[in-house]
Amino acid sequence: MKTQWLLILALVFALVTAVFAVINVDSVQVNFLFSTTNIPLILVIVGSTLLGGIIVGIFGIVRQYQLQKKIRLLENELKISSNGSTKPLHNLTEPAIQDQALEPLPLNIQEQ
Repeated sequence: MKTQWLLILALVFALVTAVFAVINVDSVQVNFLFSTTNIPLILVIVGSTLLGGIIVGIFGIVRQYQLQKKIRLLENELKISSNGSTKPLHNLTEPAIQDQALEPLPLNIQEQ
């Protein structure tokens, strides 16, 4: 149901953008860093809309990847804790380090 609403909103946004672009067909001067050119305003509007959509899409993909990585790390932590280990992995940005056996330090106590 949520996907259908998103599709409807996207279509309404596309329709409003198209109507707005068709109304504004005048030519405008666009200044680049080292040149200027005259472009129809409809191309500027549609190009800006597409560029904005691409930028938002890239941010969404990056966020999705970060969340999937965090889910994988938490699932691995859950598997480790359900296998009898009681040491949680608190830092999700670093890989888990295996426990190393530590030898006790010798005590040099001299009696006087």
